[in-house]
Amino acid sequence: MSVVDASSPASTPKVEYVIFDMDGLLIDSERIYTDVTNNILGKFGKKMTWDIKAGLMGKPERQAAEHLLSFFPGIPLTIEDYLRERDEQQDILWPHVQPLPGAVRLVQHLHAQGIPIAVATGTRRGKFELKTTHLEHLFGCFEGKVVCGDDDRIDKSRGKPCPDIFLVAARELLGLPVGTAEVEKAGVEERLIRARGLVFEDAIPGVQAGKRAGMHVAWVPDSNLLDVEYSGIYKADEILRSLEDFEPVKWGLPPYP
Repeated sequence: MSVVDASSPASTPKVEYVIFDMDGLLIDSERIYTDVTNNILGKFGKKMTWDIKAGLMGKPERQAAEHLLSFFPGIPLTIEDYLRERDEQQDILWPHVQPLPGAVRLVQHLHAQGIPIAVATGTRRGKFELKTTHLEHLFGCFEGKVVCGDDDRIDKSRGKPCPDIFLVAARELLGLPVGTAEVEKAGVEERLIRARGLVFEDAIPGVQAGKRAGMHVAWVPDSNLLDVEYSGIYKADEILRSLEDFEPVKWGLPPYP
């Protein structure tokens, strides 16, 4: 599988702002999603494989649920029942979810260096609070610059892989004149400003969204995703095993002290 852009320049551009996904990138929540979903499906003798999960990651929750259950048409489980049972199990676990390796160091470093940063997550605002209230040392660095999938400023029909959420984060949270159109229809100046941004993502739809926004993308996938077939045209500029492996100076950002 190739989700890295082999045509990306050897010398990467200077990045001036950074936008982070959240689930599976900053916090270890994707494991909880997987375990809870398979607890529910297991009652029917079914299991979510990584081929299926790859198509769910980064999508708004109802679209993700519809995609999941489309693989199991024979089980007596409605989308509403699945979402209700999933929420009941997950809500017990969210207040205990922990940061992934390298997340705290990177976010605190960018914050300390005055680099504009924001979070763009498909999760609902209420779930965001459940997942992050106990992680002030990490999410406090964003100073409220967070856009969630159910915010009014997001068209609910245009979740990732559409670029809207990253453009909203750049435009409305960071105050950058990036416009609203996909990169192919953006103005020259808008494209230049977008190209100064770096998106961190763990999901393939998120990689696609970042590239469709005209931004650079660092992909930090679960190793299982590397075995999933992908033939899309939008590919990451860099693949990292972990945020611990990110080298800020490679992107023109201040080095770690």
